Amino acid sequence: MWLDLLGWGGSVLLVYSLLQARVLRFRALNLLGCLVLLVFNTLIGVWPMVGMNAVLVAINVWFLVKLLGEAHDQAVFEVLEVGTDDAYLAHVLRGHAADIARFQPDWDGVRPGDHAFVVQRGDETVGVVVVRPDGDVARVRLDYVTPRYRDFTPGEFVWRRSDARGELHEAGFRHVLTSPHMVGAYYQRVGFRPQGREFVLDL
Repeated sequence: MWLDLLGWGGSVLLVYSLLQARVLRFRALNLLGCLVLLVFNTLIGVWPMVGMNAVLVAINVWFLVKLLGEAHDQAVFEVLEVGTDDAYLAHVLRGHAADIARFQPDWDGVRPGDHAFVVQRGDETVGVVVVRPDGDVARVRLDYVTPRYRDFTPGEFVWRRSDARGELHEAGFRHVLTSPHMVGAYYQRVGFRPQGREFVLDL
């Protein structure tokens, strides 16, 4: 009975992993499912399946190491400032409007005078950051990550990269203040200091 449960459990994990939109979560669950099935097939002596799962384990480990190694690599993610009337920016925001509302419920759209950045991984857009001027303070109105990269924090490159921070400084900003309504804020990990429900970064 326990052997059957082991086999079914591994199969369920494998199938469940294929339903994940997040690339990191997909690889982690797929690795776990393959490990369980590797043990199961070893115990029942189905050697072709042992070989296949061993190869899949190695592939998943390789991708996980690569993904985790690139997670905070400034050479992998590029930050591009775009105009508030940029057609591609409007397309990204429109396509992800429902998801944005879940994580940034106070988002009220791009306005003239805002500063907008898209974060790219190659030719794939993985995040959008929009700040609104308030004197010498850049108020973060949007810091959005696409579902595929939800386990990462690509918005950090707007705050960590010297060129992106330089653009904000040259625009007259001396501080960045986050929204108190953002779900799953990550800012303390990238140099912000807490201020009540908000976070502040001095430029």
